[in-house]
Amino acid sequence: MSAPGGFVDAGTVGTGKKYTPEVCIIGSGAGGAVSAALLTAAGHDVLVVEEGGHRTRKDFNMREDVAFAQLYQEGATRATKDLGITLLQGRTVGGTTVVNWTTCFRTPDPVLDHWRDRHGVRGLTSADLAPHFAAVEERLSIAEIPLADSNRNNRLLYDGCKALGLEATPTKRNVKQCMKSGYCGMGCPVDAKQSMLITYLPDAVARGATVLYRCRIERLEIEGGRVVRARGQVLGGPSGRTPTGEVVVIEAKRFLVSAGAINSPALLLRSGLGGADTPIGRRTFLHPVVGITGHYKDLVEPYYGAPQSIASHALAHRGADVGLFLEAAPIHPVIASTALPGFGDAHRRGMIELPNTAAHIALAIDGFSPDEPGGTVTLRPSGAALVDYPIPPRIWEAFRFGLRKLAEIDLAAGADVVRTGHDPSIEVRSVADLAKIDAAAYDVGRVSVFSAHQMGGCAMGPDPKTAVVRPEDLRHHSVENLHVVDGSVFPTSLGVNPQESIYGLAHLTATRLHASWGQSG
Repeated sequence: MSAPGGFVDAGTVGTGKKYTPEVCIIGSGAGGAVSAALLTAAGHDVLVVEEGGHRTRKDFNMREDVAFAQLYQEGATRATKDLGITLLQGRTVGGTTVVNWTTCFRTPDPVLDHWRDRHGVRGLTSADLAPHFAAVEERLSIAEIPLADSNRNNRLLYDGCKALGLEATPTKRNVKQCMKSGYCGMGCPVDAKQSMLITYLPDAVARGATVLYRCRIERLEIEGGRVVRARGQVLGGPSGRTPTGEVVVIEAKRFLVSAGAINSPALLLRSGLGGADTPIGRRTFLHPVVGITGHYKDLVEPYYGAPQSIASHALAHRGADVGLFLEAAPIHPVIASTALPGFGDAHRRGMIELPNTAAHIALAIDGFSPDEPGGTVTLRPSGAALVDYPIPPRIWEAFRFGLRKLAEIDLAAGADVVRTGHDPSIEVRSVADLAKIDAAAYDVGRVSVFSAHQMGGCAMGPDPKTAVVRPEDLRHHSVENLHVVDGSVFPTSLGVNPQESIYGLAHLTATRLHASWGQSG
């Protein structure tokens, strides 16, 4: 049957349902939603499949306990194999764009140059992407936030950087009439965030697309070098993660996988496309993050206001060393209770001081050195994704450098005391104490590490021995009707927040696909 159009709960359509759209897009986040809108506008019959639920502003009650359970992968408990890195990633109609902090950057030119020179990626220059970035920036109201609109958490990062002579600038955000509630990570309660939930997905639906949610695609069935069908399970239960036993079958002419840098390679592996001699699930990059908290005499209230409005790339180019970029992180009570180090009275003190606390982070720019293979995505016995990311010595050294620099920044901004994410935390009250950070132990479990930027695992490139998809159209090297359109195709990390890079790449790719499909019939 053809899809009925609109947002459809898979649990309401009955078991054994078969859909026969022209294009099946798996995943409704940055890559899938933009692709769906453009292809539908060009006249293609599109079905988008999303494993998460369909939550809207009426559901976004600014409660962390509700949001983490409903809107995040594994209830915001997803982590690497050794539990050393917490992985924050969306799981809802609109994907991570519903819960991210709205920070937007175009792909830096040096990154595109590196991809061309080191990974053979052609046809993806700044000039190629520029009109597509412009189009998504207009649709999503992406604009630089005035410095005066920065909350104090971000302004302290700015002031501390400037006091040390470091570059720091306001960021661009995809918002419209933002009320600066600060609860972006729990879904925008006023629809100010221009996520895929309220922009490109409704654009696609208005032109006849269907978004089928609460349906997890378990595998693609491939015959004769083509995907012939996708098989999925309907999900239910209190968590929205329990298979109900109902099955969905999708037979489409073309398939786009846009499930993100962890779930996309996992789906290809479950579909039999992996193996020891393939690059699927390899070169996974995370922008792994460490951070500090600074205590100030005056209120900071890091849970209110635009969550990320200042960034510094002053440390992005460190010669042979791993580069870093610096940002502020909103910190609400529940996430603070899990992120702040210590036990007993030390942890209690940190929670009591939360209103006077600034949270600043250093993100490692991984994947640019030949000796940085990144992580891997493999499968658990259940078929679920398993991320392994052994942190190499060069990134541990970058963390040491980054924590020291963040401590300097907060001291320069007027902090009484700065605390690292070590367990037990290292306290810095003056420049003389910075040596404590240098002397600290850096190992799994000794310092908190996070990631909200997952990239790679289905890299683009011309050589099928080292890349999964072709650069020109993101088509799988050996499956002629299968494309991967999301951040998993990046050959390295970006050194900037990835959402706009995914938007722009998806916009460019969908344009190319329509042109190609139109010619081939």
